[in-house]
Amino acid sequence: MEAVMFRNKKIGWLVLLWFVVGLLIGSLYVHKVLARTDKTYEKLRIFTEVLEIVQKNYVEDVKTEKLISGAIEGMLHSLDPHSAYLTPDMYRELQVETKGSFGGLGIEIALKDGILTVIAPIEDTPAYRAGIKAGDKILKINGESTKGMSLQASVNKLRGPKGTEVTITIMREGFNQLKDFTIVRDVITIKSVKFKTLEKGYGYLRIMQFQEQTSTDVRKALDELKKENPQGINGLVIDLRNNPGGLLDQAVDVSDVFLEHGVIVTIKGRGDHEKMVFNAHKAKTIPSWPLVVIVNQGSASASEIVAGALQDYGRAVILGSKTFGKGSVQTIIPLEDGSGIRLTTARYYTPNGRSIQDHGIEPDIPISIEDVSMGESKKEQKVEKVEDPLLDRALEHLKGLRIFQKFLKSPGK
Repeated sequence: MEAVMFRNKKIGWLVLLWFVVGLLIGSLYVHKVLARTDKTYEKLRIFTEVLEIVQKNYVEDVKTEKLISGAIEGMLHSLDPHSAYLTPDMYRELQVETKGSFGGLGIEIALKDGILTVIAPIEDTPAYRAGIKAGDKILKINGESTKGMSLQASVNKLRGPKGTEVTITIMREGFNQLKDFTIVRDVITIKSVKFKTLEKGYGYLRIMQFQEQTSTDVRKALDELKKENPQGINGLVIDLRNNPGGLLDQAVDVSDVFLEHGVIVTIKGRGDHEKMVFNAHKAKTIPSWPLVVIVNQGSASASEIVAGALQDYGRAVILGSKTFGKGSVQTIIPLEDGSGIRLTTARYYTPNGRSIQDHGIEPDIPISIEDVSMGESKKEQKVEKVEDPLLDRALEHLKGLRIFQKFLKSPGK
């Protein structure tokens, strides 16, 4: 009986001890939260104080809405080059852009090292025809310096009605001085996929951007290539040069065309629960044709996902120059007044866990050959034969892969 009472007292003391420890931990957590909240309110009080000082003492009368919008814009701009505040007009324009047709020059841009930089010109657009190249630094727009200009503000200045002009001042590697390009805006409608037979048994697939129907168009293109080559496909060149990216799900679906299994891309957010993994599936995977993927510094985002996945599994040889390194995910969040914010919420990682952001994809075969125009198609979704030294090199490597593949499959190997 005494042993039972002693044991009960011991359990009682342990329960009391754990209760006290729980109270201490809870109070520390509450204190930490309160301290953080107090610090936030303190900074908000300072913000309110500055707002009041500006309203009373600035040399001109300024609307409160403009000051607050500017503060939000500055806050998001301080995070990274891709996060931004979207006014109601900007938010509406963004919704128009996602439909695939808008007035502008036809370039994808980003802030790189604080400088407005061309990711890639889009084929058959005013910028492409004017000679704008991936990596060009845009230092002025219509004479106004882009230093300190937000990405969204730059986009707004470059866009405009069809037929209007805009002058951009460019600095390019190899230039001795700045050069002005005056370009007439047009309605930008982007074709996603082009294809052709390079020579008997060897196909060419060019993906300009990842849009809603890209993976469907890729499969249609591959079916057409098989019809053009009834004796079989010996290899395929996938051209991702100057492909600035696009829709994530389409990058995943296109990768899935060539991969039977495994992770295609992982998206990691702030916490462990904010993690998404996209996998390949065996169904509808094409035969294991040898693949060579061409990339350059204008290959970004979704195109880097495809190149990275095919490279990590050894499914393709990557040829060309290092890609742009745009591996972050932006989420568009609408606000009550019709405005919105573009916020970086995650980053892309290749199957081997490599971060794409700021690193890009290093080619297996680095070749620094100046990009050569691939011409315009006279037929729907087809490209005509033009001079392209980099493509010629890709075809040479593709033939070498085909010979090696046949050697591995020969008897006794």
